[in-house]
Amino acid sequence: MVKHIVFWKLRDDCDKPAAIRQIAEGLEALVGVVPGLTHAEVRAAYIGDYDAVLYTEFTDRDAAAAYQTHPAHLEVKKVVHSYAVGRAACDYEL
Repeated sequence: MVKHIVFWKLRDDCDKPAAIRQIAEGLEALVGVVPGLTHAEVRAAYIGDYDAVLYTEFTDRDAAAAYQTHPAHLEVKKVVHSYAVGRAACDYEL
């Protein structure tokens, strides 16, 4: 199993709660669409330098890699990039 965690800093001029809801709706809907993506959740961060966090689980490294170029994920990334001004990510394997 691979866990993929992303943190985003959002633009100061956006409605951050609305942006996080829109990002969450898009990314969480990918479960069952992207092969090997078994869990996805987006939440508002309440401490630290980032505004939102994505936590995902994949069956394996190949599924995590394929997610990055999956057409449905690429569409949601457009939404994320319209709000995000900073990003940090980490993957690890169990």
